[in-house]
Amino acid sequence: MAAANEFLNIVGLINESNKILVVGHIMPDGDDISSVLSLSMGLQKIGKEVVSAIDWKIPSYFNEIQEVSSIKTFEEAKDFNPDLIIIVDASSPDRVGRFSEILSKFKVVVIDHHGTNVFFGNYNWVDSSFGAAAQMILRLNKELGVKYDERLAHINLMGIETDTGFFKYSNADERVFRDAAELISLGARPDLIARMILENKKLEQFLLLSRMIEKLKLDCEGTLAYSYLSQEDYKEFNCSEEDSGGFVSEIRSIKGVEVAIFLSEFEKGEIHVSFRSKEWFDVSKVAVILGGGGHPRAAGATIKGNIEEIVEEVVRVTKSVLEGERK
Repeated sequence: MAAANEFLNIVGLINESNKILVVGHIMPDGDDISSVLSLSMGLQKIGKEVVSAIDWKIPSYFNEIQEVSSIKTFEEAKDFNPDLIIIVDASSPDRVGRFSEILSKFKVVVIDHHGTNVFFGNYNWVDSSFGAAAQMILRLNKELGVKYDERLAHINLMGIETDTGFFKYSNADERVFRDAAELISLGARPDLIARMILENKKLEQFLLLSRMIEKLKLDCEGTLAYSYLSQEDYKEFNCSEEDSGGFVSEIRSIKGVEVAIFLSEFEKGEIHVSFRSKEWFDVSKVAVILGGGGHPRAAGATIKGNIEEIVEEVVRVTKSVLEGERK
């Protein structure tokens, strides 16, 4: 009931606002980009002045979605004076980068599906039962009276498709398939989304993957697998961090592995840690200990320091939680 009331409060607040800033999270994924664009496009359709922004470089393969070019950087959006800021798919203020510095100046709405959300908005619609934030945007747009066309349906589907691992993760429930079917009936193309993200790799990415595999280690009788890439590895193969975006899932795909960890150091001394699990282990518990957050099967954290030392610390903490769960 509380979530329903908050949803209706947010609908009313949007209707009262004319200028709206829609913000996504750093290191944006398909669900985040989809949610930012779908909400922005929906708000524009009902006559709002909208600026969409993400304080991070968007992975290049998303540029096949022409609307991605409308997403502003922090520098381009910071002087916009909105009536309302809507943050999507972000569980804490640090996840929106430098936009966290201006949140106290405006009314802030948070729309998110992460169970680790810290409710940092003035209004917070947080529901971890959704497989993707894009599903929440679909419901919000419909409540606002947005008329969907083929383009909006396609972009909205991208978030649902990617955050459910192209419908293969455990969060791909009946509601996910109903929402996807609705968007497909309106003209969305799941095949084009899958091709854009899964079949768009450079040769250098395979060389980088080979280096990650060289460093791969198994622990806890083969149920824990982890690897990492240093800044030097990225430089050697002329790659960026987006080129290792799916590596943690490759680790998880190993037979017998329940928990997969991938650590990347694209910027020297700043380590991004990605956690994934298959069936029962809640990786968000580890991520929260390390200052991050996420979902039970997919979570992450950012830690500064020496990558070799951080690898050891992350593995130590994970093993401790993993062994505690087994008892």
